[in-house]
Order: sequence, then structure tokens, then C-alpha cells
Amino acid sequence: MAEARAVVRYEPRGGAKDLLSAKEQEVAIAGPAGTGKSLAMLQKAFYTSLMVPGCRSLIVRQTHASLTGSTLVTFEQQVAPAALAEGVVKWFGGSPRKPAAYQFANGAEILVGGLDRPEKFLSTEFSRIYVDEATQISLTALETLITRLRGNSDTYRQIILACNPDHPKHWIKQRCDEGTMRMIHSLHRDNPLYVNLDGTLTDRGIDYMAKLDALTGVRRLRYREGIWAAAEGLVYEGWNDAVHVVEPFDVPGNWVRWLTIDFGFTNPFVAQLWAEDPDGRLYLIREWVKTRMLVEDHAEVIRDRLLAGQPRPRAIITDHDAEDRATLERKLGMSTQAAHKGVSDGIQAFSARLKQQGDGRARLYVFRNALLERDPEMDTASLPIGLAEEVTGYVWAVKPGNAGGLKEEPVKANDHSMDAARYMVAAKDLGARPRVRWL
Repeated sequence: MAEARAVVRYEPRGGAKDLLSAKEQEVAIAGPAGTGKSLAMLQKAFYTSLMVPGCRSLIVRQTHASLTGSTLVTFEQQVAPAALAEGVVKWFGGSPRKPAAYQFANGAEILVGGLDRPEKFLSTEFSRIYVDEATQISLTALETLITRLRGNSDTYRQIILACNPDHPKHWIKQRCDEGTMRMIHSLHRDNPLYVNLDGTLTDRGIDYMAKLDALTGVRRLRYREGIWAAAEGLVYEGWNDAVHVVEPFDVPGNWVRWLTIDFGFTNPFVAQLWAEDPDGRLYLIREWVKTRMLVEDHAEVIRDRLLAGQPRPRAIITDHDAEDRATLERKLGMSTQAAHKGVSDGIQAFSARLKQQGDGRARLYVFRNALLERDPEMDTASLPIGLAEEVTGYVWAVKPGNAGGLKEEPVKANDHSMDAARYMVAAKDLGARPRVRWL
């Protein structure tokens, strides 16, 4: 029987080329949006699996849905289409005993999974681990993954993280600054899809760079310029990912549930499911953020996914749009409560909840996997999705003529999850408790 062969055509540039030859145990490839970081990482995974018989690797993201909806699409369409078509690589969809994986003719395999479903792959040992959108995972998750770098194939052990820059105190940046992890910088000129060898933009590059050029503030610094930047004039200076973003846990059934809604169509529609513990702390346990969907379709997601397996919410607190509220009530069969929309007092109440109390705990938290799925349009535009991403870029606007640049109100952009969260805190801390009723 003839040996299966695959021809790999990939011409890496700059940071992508450096990544292919890097042998350090911990490597991060970071840079602006659209520089080919994930593609370079996936090419290395593919190349290694072809060259090292029996090599066992893992491709992972924070959530299984984001992995299958984005990372694996890139792998199948841009990295391994010919190998999959010719049978050099075969897809195994998983079984009760074995996780899903790409299986190579030489015995190598690349397992895939999300950290929200780690049961099947965390008991396995790997020679290589590849983490996409790595700023979304926790340091604890990284350290757990490193313990699985014990594969016995004939190659060096390595974990690679691909990411856009985040705030300068993010643990990835700190780990690289300390020398524990190698940082490889990825630039737009490294991506042949957008930039020609002579430095001119391709047609697709002209369109994509125009979108990045339209970004403002901290998002422009991170996604256009590739800078690990903090937002100036943060509204919620007390926010700390390490404190307020927590690993999910089984929420007791007797904890009160609340549902908050911020309506939108071109701007994202946001639905947040909150749980309140007996001491009054709030936990955002599920969040739905989506553009260009009708309210009646959002209602189905809320009913079938956001509220699935959950106790009936004590209240559904919504934006004030009368028509959208009526549609939502009709589709859900439950009444809604108009939100308290005062911005200034709502911000003060939210800020107060971020402070750690005498027991060392804050009074508001967000589950790391709260977001049900990512909106592809928002991802393409490098927009923040969900509360944990919006909060680090939520800044004060300063109106012209305001002496000394005094704080007046937040910038009215990329704030839809922030609004929904403020409605929740206001309902708890600024007014009487509403109650939901069935229609």
C-alpha cells in the first residue's frame, strides 16, 4: 500500500516564521488583529503532526463553541483542506470514551476542545498544546494545561498562545516580561492575505485595514497598533479580571435569578442571566450578545438556552422600548420591568459592588464562560463582546469646554453589556425589587 503523502504550501513571514522554529516550552505570538497569528499557530500544529509520527497535540479555546465556530474552520479551510480531502487526515467526531480529534495517517492526532468542556482531554498527555484567543483563558487554566505537557513522542514539548494585545497587566504580558514565556510579535506585513511582499495592501487588505483604522481609543491601540494598552479614563477603575472574572460553578437552585435586557439590532442585543447568592452578591452566569436578529428570535434563545435548566427569574428588567418589550413578553409569556436608566447613580452603584469588602470578596462577579457564543460580525470588526470585554474599554467622555477634563458621562459606544449590567445593579441597589409574573 502506497504511503499517504501531503504537500504543505505555506510561506511564513516575520513573526509567523519565528514561531515555526521556536522551541521554548512557553511561547506567545501576539499582535494586532489580522496579522495571521492563529493561522501560523495552526500551520505549526499541522506541520508538526505530519512530521512527527504518533505526536499527540491539543488545540483549545476558552469555549467549545468558539473553537468549532472559528478556529477549526480556519484549520479545515486554510490549513488542511487537501490533506482532509485526500484522507491523509481524517476527522473523528468523538465518542463516550475518546475526545474529538484530527487523526493523521502516521498515527499523530490533534485533539480539540473548549475549556468549558475539559473532561475528555485533560486526562490526556500531549507533546504540543495550542491555545487560540489566549487572553480569554485564566492563568490557572494555563498552568493546568502545562501539567499535561508530558507526551512521549519524538519532539520537544511546547505550549503556544495566540492572542491580540490586552491591558498591560494581563498575565500573558507579565509572564513574557518576566522571561517565563517567549513573546513573538506579529505584524500586518506578516499576513500575505492583506499585505503584498512589497508592502502594498491587497484588495482584501484595503478593506480590512479600513475597518481597523475606524477603531478609536484603547481598541485602536490594541487591535490596529498592537500595543498592550490600558484605557485612559476608565469608568470602572476598580475592575480587576483576576478578582471579578471567576471560574464557573454549579449555582444552587435556591439562589435568586434575574434577567436583564438591552435591546438592539444593528447595535447588539444583550440578555444577561444573573444569580444572587444569600448574601446579595451578584454573578453573571450566562450572557447572550448578538446583532441583526429580531426580538422574537432572541426570545427563543433566551427561553431555550439562557434560561434552560434555570429557576424562573424573579424579574426581567429591560430597556424602555415599548414595542420590543411587548414582543418579548408575548414570546416569553412573562412580564417585564422597565429598567432604572439613571447613568450617574447606576455607575456609582456598580462601582461600589466592585470593591472588596471586609471578608475579602467583591459583590459582583462574571463567570469566565458566561458568553453563550461570539458574534462573527463583531469579532470581524474587533468589537468587545460581553461584559468582561466591554468593561476594560468603558471610558469617560469629556465634552469640549469642560475645564480640567472633568468626568461627565461615559463614551456612548461599545457599552451594551455595561448598560444591561447597570440595570441589574440599579434594580437591586437603587430601587424596590420588582417581581415577574406569567402572562
